[in-house]
Amino acid sequence: MRTIGILSASLLLGACQSVTGSGRDTIPETTSLARFPARTQTQVLLQELPPPQRPVAVAVYGFTDQTGQFRDVETGQTLSRAVSQGGGSILAKALQDAGNRQWFTIVERESLRNLLNERQIIREMRERYLGEKEINAQALPAMLFAGVLLEGGIVGYDTNTVTGGAGASFLGIGGRSEYRQDTVTVYLRAVSVRTGEVLTTVTASKTIASKAIGASAFKFVAFKELLEAEAGFTTNEPDHLALQQAIEKAVHALVLEGADLKLWSFADARTAQPLIEQYRAERNGLISAVQARKALDRARRAPPMKIKPRETAARKSSTAAGN
Repeated sequence: MRTIGILSASLLLGACQSVTGSGRDTIPETTSLARFPARTQTQVLLQELPPPQRPVAVAVYGFTDQTGQFRDVETGQTLSRAVSQGGGSILAKALQDAGNRQWFTIVERESLRNLLNERQIIREMRERYLGEKEINAQALPAMLFAGVLLEGGIVGYDTNTVTGGAGASFLGIGGRSEYRQDTVTVYLRAVSVRTGEVLTTVTASKTIASKAIGASAFKFVAFKELLEAEAGFTTNEPDHLALQQAIEKAVHALVLEGADLKLWSFADARTAQPLIEQYRAERNGLISAVQARKALDRARRAPPMKIKPRETAARKSSTAAGN
């Protein structure tokens, strides 16, 4: 029993050293039920953006994998891609999350052919059964157009950017931990439809962590009685979740970068000014992403500011005359 207790303690010690409360490293719950994924910290940042002065109409024709990499396996490579091919769908969801659907008006362009086919079917059916020779504007209004194109893609997927581990044993009882980190990088640019000018370009990266923790025991507990025990677990951060957070971070940066360049503006400039200044500091390397997140958490928990009204000149003069 003493040996098993030491084995459990060594396993828990390794877990405390490797699993933290950051949300990325927590052990996922095993369940057979379908569930809605929890909100990421970048998704929360997007939803908490102050509203704009007016929405920006944008179009996304595609957000593709530009790395050209295939997934690595122990025997070489497979025909499966290293990263998800659904970047356009993730980007559309991130644009909707910005300011809780207040920042962008998204027009469908990735499946434009399907959309045009359906509109053509509607015209033919109305012409055949209703005898319409001209398009009814109420039944089939004109499609929306976008003033800004959002382009870019997944430009980097670097494996084994950080690897390491640690282990220790005493009298045949010990524990070990291993760590591996990959990095995914995305670029996002805004292009003016009217002039073709690239208005701004932002980039964002996200690490993908994989951790293995284990403990083992190899000990004689009695004469000719050998105890061998081993336990452990491995956590792998989903690649698509890391890609989602990188795209959400890029959209968040695009909103603040555009506001900083006066491409668009917030409805309340005073409320958004601290966010823009914090973005500048993080973009220029003055603060890290962790420090920026802590600053936002402190600002979120702080009580609302109370502005004391200034005394007018007439009130000051009447007060002085009374004295």
